Amino acid sequence: MNQVPSESIQAILDSPTYRLAEYDGPFMESDAARAARLALEFMRVDHYLREHHIDSTVVVFGGARVRSPEAARAALEALERQAGKGMDPREYEQRLARARRDVELSRYYEEARTLGRMLGEHCRCGERCNLVVVTGGGPGIMEAANRGASEAGAPSVGFNIRLPTEQLPNPYITPTLAFRFHYFALRKMHFLLRARALVTFPGGYGTLDELFESLNLVLTRTIDPIPIILVGREHWRRVIDFDYLVEGGFITEADRDLVTVVETGAEAARKILDYYSAG
Repeated sequence: MNQVPSESIQAILDSPTYRLAEYDGPFMESDAARAARLALEFMRVDHYLREHHIDSTVVVFGGARVRSPEAARAALEALERQAGKGMDPREYEQRLARARRDVELSRYYEEARTLGRMLGEHCRCGERCNLVVVTGGGPGIMEAANRGASEAGAPSVGFNIRLPTEQLPNPYITPTLAFRFHYFALRKMHFLLRARALVTFPGGYGTLDELFESLNLVLTRTIDPIPIILVGREHWRRVIDFDYLVEGGFITEADRDLVTVVETGAEAARKILDYYSAG
């Protein structure tokens, strides 16, 4: 009987093709396995949300660059103390104007925090957890909404996303409800799969993307109608002219009425709570 060289057996054991599929990193990251990754990303998050009895959610969108009042004021005061020393005067004035703007916009951080706290106070968890706050898991408005829910002693969810410049999760997400996605499509699906309301604060392209996609899904009856609330009347008046869209025939009055615009986070919370208490 021929003796098999031990180095041959070791070469087989070390070969990537001999590994179990789940331990074959290069394969799992390959184009060939993309469909499996998509399925796993959906199933994994769904599994944990079911395990924690998350039955319905309120999704909060808004800008990651909105700072807390404390952070915004501290940055402005530090800049004022610097008084432009060693800086081009024009650049200093621009930075000063941005810092003052950040202080003004920081009110939305507090409004989102209030929204999260009010919803958290009404969140009851047992066999089912209803109207749980869900955010994109990052800083700014997302942090504020998770923070408010945490201050009320309620669980809240964070759906972070893998980005070229890594975005850390904010510290107010319930640790066992913090997720990180690779695919935006799967993240969007999970945002709306259990959503019973959507609240949108001022933000950039990402915020507008999520808002319009949600409106389109309701408009096309792909998902059931839910309250869609915009916070900050002056901001949204300048960003989207809904009346112009109606006048131009691009949308109907009924389409416009899919959106409710309010001024504060407290108003948004009351509208959601009243909507579901009436139902």
